[in-house]
Amino acid sequence: MAGLLVAAAGCSGGGQPSGGSTEVSGATITVALGAPPPAAALKDFTAQTGIKVKWVNLDWDSLQTKISAAATAKTYFADATDVDWSRVGQLGKLGWFYPMDSYLDTKSMAADMPQLASFTTGGHVVGIPYDASFMVTTVNTKLLKQAGVSGTPKTIDEYTADLQKVKSSGTVKYPLNIPFSAAEGLSTYWYETTGAFGGTVLDKQQKPAFTSPDSAGYKAAQWMVNALKTGLVPPGNINVADSQGQQTLMAKGQVASTFSDYSGNVGTLYNIKSSSSVVGDTQYIPTPGANGPAGNLSNPDGIGIPKQAKYPKAAAEFIKWFTSAQKQADFTGLNGTDKVYSGFTIPSRLSVVQQMTAKGNLDGGEELQAMLKTAQPVFPGGAPSWYPKFSNSVYTNLHAAATGSITVDAAMKAIADTANQAASGS
Repeated sequence: MAGLLVAAAGCSGGGQPSGGSTEVSGATITVALGAPPPAAALKDFTAQTGIKVKWVNLDWDSLQTKISAAATAKTYFADATDVDWSRVGQLGKLGWFYPMDSYLDTKSMAADMPQLASFTTGGHVVGIPYDASFMVTTVNTKLLKQAGVSGTPKTIDEYTADLQKVKSSGTVKYPLNIPFSAAEGLSTYWYETTGAFGGTVLDKQQKPAFTSPDSAGYKAAQWMVNALKTGLVPPGNINVADSQGQQTLMAKGQVASTFSDYSGNVGTLYNIKSSSSVVGDTQYIPTPGANGPAGNLSNPDGIGIPKQAKYPKAAAEFIKWFTSAQKQADFTGLNGTDKVYSGFTIPSRLSVVQQMTAKGNLDGGEELQAMLKTAQPVFPGGAPSWYPKFSNSVYTNLHAAATGSITVDAAMKAIADTANQAASGS
């Protein structure tokens, strides 16, 4: 993820970038993300700053398409929009977004936003995380107890043995949820499992670190495919995506665990009566590792300013407000249910997570708080600019290995070839 942000006008230093209007009060900015926050919140923002907000609601895939199309054509799309952790390298190399450190004091944010590192490339911050998302392990404690499993597994071997016990006891036929559909969720599941086995997918030079059978990435892929072949994972999962498995398997008590789940799912899915039949039965556990509990990998969303923004300074004011501790506390309901931002799961600010935990407003808060403090980026050298191509190769080949059309060894070699070719052409 070589940072070419320095090539942008005025972006090499800490000074104010040129381009766009410097107008703030009186400007009308377009913000393109998912569902909007409460209308009253946006009205308050306008009253405070004089900046009006036009909100565009788009799903994640459509957002990425719009962002790329507008940037390539150098046409206006939005003043502030999504910056996904996986696109940071690409956005940095292509110089499509302004560096946020030229507009906001990002250094002062770092201590309260542990995942800010996932949005930093070439010494610049491309986006500000507005939610905290990281991969976690969830278990259905009721099903485990019914199967005679006691204690919390600390290693992958112990975890696997517990799942086998659940299966052999007849409690559930297929105890483990792995989304083997050829989609992004399969890639992120492999990243987390690789971390649990004690390694990384790419090294700091963005070279493949998973080709040897002794490597963590190779062992992770082998473990995942073996789990399907030995009947720990439902056969139908070959065509199940991540959210689908969480909603139809984990939330319905059809499986006993998801090794790489999403933070916040206990409170926003598994403990919601309208969408779950396992209310009160699911909890987070420290992710089992090769020799003991492992760390967790980050996959958060951020918000940034495209180079074609009409009002970048006004957009920066919005981002400062939107990601502030005050607003995040409002969005999570700490200051009244009328301020809740529907769909907002875990704040990116550690201080707000601590407040939620103290007030009992976050299911599994103590566990999530500890995990957020130490959550690490998926790639130690930053997400590569060729990440989309890499991820496509990951989920395509892991899916093929799961179907049996190729071996795990062949899958690892194919993914490595993609990485090496992409890196040489970047």
